[in-house]
Amino acid sequence: MISFAMTDEQQSARAALRGFASDAMRPRARDCDEASEIPEAFLAQTWELGLTATQLPESFGGYGAARSPLTNAIVLEELAHGDVALAIAATAPSVFAYAVADQGSDQQRAAYLPPLCGARFQTASLAVCEPTPAFDALAPRSTAARNGKGLVLSGTKCFVPLADRASHFLVVARHGDRLDAFIVARDAAGLTISEAEKNLGLKALSTATLILDGVRVADSDRLGGADGADVPRLLNHCRVGMAAVLNGLARGVLEYCVPYAKERVAFGEAIARKQSIAFRLAEMHMEVESMRWTIWKAAGELERGLDATRSTHLARTYAVEKAMWIADHGVQVLGGHGFIREHPVEMWYRNVRTLSVLEGLVTV
Repeated sequence: MISFAMTDEQQSARAALRGFASDAMRPRARDCDEASEIPEAFLAQTWELGLTATQLPESFGGYGAARSPLTNAIVLEELAHGDVALAIAATAPSVFAYAVADQGSDQQRAAYLPPLCGARFQTASLAVCEPTPAFDALAPRSTAARNGKGLVLSGTKCFVPLADRASHFLVVARHGDRLDAFIVARDAAGLTISEAEKNLGLKALSTATLILDGVRVADSDRLGGADGADVPRLLNHCRVGMAAVLNGLARGVLEYCVPYAKERVAFGEAIARKQSIAFRLAEMHMEVESMRWTIWKAAGELERGLDATRSTHLARTYAVEKAMWIADHGVQVLGGHGFIREHPVEMWYRNVRTLSVLEGLVTV
């Protein structure tokens, strides 16, 4: 039997994060975008929420709550409703931590999870995207080749979040005829971390390019150890996370446009009374709701341990298409005001456009 009802725990999490997004994220979003920087005080504030540690084992310093992709999707939607760039920064440690917790070896969990449950904000990043046309996360150009007792990584990764402060990177690469992920320390020989990238959207989020020029890694640095990891499943979790973030952003656009349309008067009446605007807002609302159900379906399959490849692809594809449509029409609802920085819609439009081509920034 299918149910779309949230548990009491999920309702509490949604209420708490909705309040945090409204009070601590939305008011500073524009300033962070203009400055291309996220204050340390904000990262410290989010760390106190335990967004990463909550679902990590107590034996490694976490709170021991069960991993719940569905709850995480709800949380990500609320955070992204506050601001996408801040939401990705706040949850960046989770991408690396959950991958190690779910699929890492015992040695890797013991080595890398405790620092991500410490008293201060600390992060490690997943490196998936590459600066190539028609990039496919399941067929990267980055490679891992056997060399003596270890392996050598070669390739380029771009748009790696918080690379300027990450202690380690989880690099996705082709390894023979399979896909693997490798843990690389930021000071590894052969690894070059670029200056901060200058991007169309998500300007507040610091990202960088990684150049891997013969970076040597041991077999023990392969995620999952000798058996490797199910990297496509890891990417499925990321795709649902991205869809949830887009859902939150799209909802923010809708909830900004509705009161604007009711207050904006043109030719003697509120523009919300004009059919072209009213119908557009109604369709935006339908798409936000539809987006959420596809995301919850995919997250529910992940939570039950099913093969959610099809559902996660559909959720992300649908979210990208409809969030872009909603952001575009949000700009049109505001007319000339949609293009000026007095209103946040132009920032949200840039953020959606940037998110639409990315992989591996968030997870559930």
